[in-house]
Amino acid sequence: MELYDVARRALRLMDLTSLSTTDSRQSITDLCSQAKTEFGSPAALCVYPEWVIWTRQELDRLALPQVRIATVTNFPDGGDQVGRALAETERAVGAGADEVDVVFPWRALLAGDRQIGAELVRVCKNACGERAQLKVIIESGELKRTDHIRAASEIAIGSGADFIKTSTGKVPVNATPEAAAVMLGAIKESGRDCGFKAAGGVRTAADAAIYLQLASDIMGSDWLSPEHFRFGASGLLDNLTAVLSGNQGNTQQGY
Repeated sequence: MELYDVARRALRLMDLTSLSTTDSRQSITDLCSQAKTEFGSPAALCVYPEWVIWTRQELDRLALPQVRIATVTNFPDGGDQVGRALAETERAVGAGADEVDVVFPWRALLAGDRQIGAELVRVCKNACGERAQLKVIIESGELKRTDHIRAASEIAIGSGADFIKTSTGKVPVNATPEAAAVMLGAIKESGRDCGFKAAGGVRTAADAAIYLQLASDIMGSDWLSPEHFRFGASGLLDNLTAVLSGNQGNTQQGY
């Protein structure tokens, strides 16, 4: 498939993200404006919880009600305080978030404790109820080993995650094709209706093509929809729109 077609597909699978300590009303307004492109809109905007209400107001002003609002909890450290994660998730859902990306307590898993992660995901899923989806960030770059990535994925899926997500984007190693393959394999073998999100380090349509190919090989091409597959990125949109506007070549990319 040509890079143009990859870019067109990747755009509607994006969670356009701004998770900066310097975020302001103006920066979030600008983010919302970026979501309105001549080629369509991303699936969601991902912002800190305090910006959920402002984001909704701006999306409504721009007539983009179809763009979902994602936010983060237990972020970015992935601590093992279940009560904290629950309270943050309840507040995020109460503010109107459509999706909550909660960080899995990966350090606890590395220390041999599988129960805290399962409990944290379970209570946060319950807090989301029917109002929001729960995306669980396993922080694959910190888990490092295949068996740890697999274990975190299986625990999250088994505890009710609607998506499993590679990374916070706040650590040295974020999404990698190797980790994605393990996570997608865990979804496939679970038989559950769980999606996948690659976050951190996906900067170009060529990068996106790698993950689309991988997901298509493991899950099937029909699975590649916003309901099951997302990219979490801040800079990817600029590259995608450049490709779509003809400012970059249509290199052949198969997937």
